[in-house]
This record gives sequence, C-alpha cells and structure tokens, in this order.
Amino acid sequence: MKIIVRSALRTDLSSLLALYGELNPDDAPLSQEKVDAIWATISSQQGRTVLVADAEGVVVGTADCLVMPNFTRGGRAILFVENVVVAEASQRRGVGRELMKAVVQLGASAGCYKVQLLAADDEYVHTFYESCGFQARAEGFRCYIER
Repeated sequence: MKIIVRSALRTDLSSLLALYGELNPDDAPLSQEKVDAIWATISSQQGRTVLVADAEGVVVGTADCLVMPNFTRGGRAILFVENVVVAEASQRRGVGRELMKAVVQLGASAGCYKVQLLAADDEYVHTFYESCGFQARAEGFRCYIER
C-alpha cells in the first residue's frame, strides 16, 4: 500500500469525520453548517495543518498539527499534535508511522524545537509513539470543561 501524507483539503472532510468517528464513537454528528464553519476556521488559522494519509486515493489516517510561536528556546516554536487516528482497517500497515514522520518533518520545517502530543493511556499506543522516536518525558494534565 503506497501512502502519501499531505495537507487535508475541503474534499477530505467526510473522510476526516469518519476517522474522528472511529476516534470518538460517542460524539454526536456535527451539522453540515458547523462542519463548514469549523473548516473555515481551521483552514485559515496560521500555523495549523491537518495532515491526511492517503492510500491510493482513500484517506486512511490523520493528524492535526498546530505550530505555536514561543518566547523560550531561542524563539523556536513548538508543534502540538492532536486527533491522531488511523482507520481500523488500515492499522499496522505503516500509515501511523508515515503520519508521524510527516509530523516531525512539518515541525522541523517550521523551525520547532519539539513536537508534543498527549497519548491515550494505552500500552500499544505508547509503544507505537516510542517506536517513532517520541519519548515519554512529562506527565500530562487535562481539565475538561463541561457544558
């Protein structure tokens, strides 16, 4: 399977939503109006790149990346990564590895000094990220805001 990692396009939205449905199956579907508004914000946000892994014309994975300017580390930015997901049918076929390689390349090309992400509390996921060169270096904290 040949995998090409590229920036997401508007035409990829239905595929992205399907992937996010695999990531968070309890989420209620978004209205088309909300999807369009969110895409307009994401696609115009400076430093934001939604990557997709394209396997012969089918989007089988994604990673959402944000370059955050930074006053420390000599002014080098940080690349934050969220919503990394590979379609279940395409897992263990190199898709995630290609995505993470592209993430690191994106960070390097943006002059970042690090790429940072939070991972699920899952040994397989941790082993995967470690195999891609990531190190568990800090404990993450979250505060979910209820509506």
